[in-house]
Amino acid sequence: MIEKLAFVFPGQGSQFVGMLAELAREFPIVEKTFIEASQTLQYDLWQLTQQGPEEQLNLTKNTQLALLASEIAMWRIWQSRNGTKPLFLAGHSLGEYSALVCADAINYRDAIKLVAERSRLMQQAVPTGQGGMVAIIGLSKDKIDTICQKAAKSKVLAVANYNSIGQTVLSGHIETVRRTIEVAKTAGAKVAKLLKVSIPAHCELMKPAAEELAKSLNKINIVKPKIPVVNNVDVKCYKNADDIRDGLVRQLYNPVRWVETIQFLHQQNIDYLIEYGPGKVLAGLNKRIVNDLPTIKFEDLLRG
Repeated sequence: MIEKLAFVFPGQGSQFVGMLAELAREFPIVEKTFIEASQTLQYDLWQLTQQGPEEQLNLTKNTQLALLASEIAMWRIWQSRNGTKPLFLAGHSLGEYSALVCADAINYRDAIKLVAERSRLMQQAVPTGQGGMVAIIGLSKDKIDTICQKAAKSKVLAVANYNSIGQTVLSGHIETVRRTIEVAKTAGAKVAKLLKVSIPAHCELMKPAAEELAKSLNKINIVKPKIPVVNNVDVKCYKNADDIRDGLVRQLYNPVRWVETIQFLHQQNIDYLIEYGPGKVLAGLNKRIVNDLPTIKFEDLLRG
């Protein structure tokens, strides 16, 4: 019996220097996928991914593109092997673009241009050093809401990611983010730590970026996905191009509802989630959301 699969695509935080090197030695399509991106970007994305330096790969403008290319390369490997077609696709933040490409809703080259613009606009929206993100583990949603009210004062502080049960990421002005660490620890958080990111994603500070991204999205051809894609902001599978565009715009300044996304996939009687990306960030999150829906790394699925 063929299992019911859903593929999930991670966002920033899954990257590392040398990722996909082993797959590339076995499957030439990996490097070809990166070359295709490099031709559009006019710099060698594969070399950056393989050789670094790490601080350059970790810049938002490079990270997002490297992950997009990595995830599409994995998808192409699976297609070349005539692998089982997934029933659903879902991506965490940037990963939603990969999901839409794999669903044939957006052309890969168009996605490269969009993600390059998205990352540029996100970095431009808030000057370096003025925004940040903090991960909090061990507090309920009610306590998180209280912390946002206490720490924000006259600045921006909001939930950016509902990553798993008990793990939430907040985003906003850097002074509020730093203040949040002490407030969260006082409230009983097991962990409250500043993330190594250069942008305060998924909060209202990204609205200027979202407005500009909307202009770019309107120039891109988007069609009905051939595989349903669960979006980040509404946890719905949109078929209409305008709805998909609207969701990608709102994604920039609204929280990623990953907990509800995995719960939705569980309700569809999916047997396995497959993580299409380097590392196993989503596998770690998913098992704390639904413990009877296993997440398998793509490489493990490939090796059977």
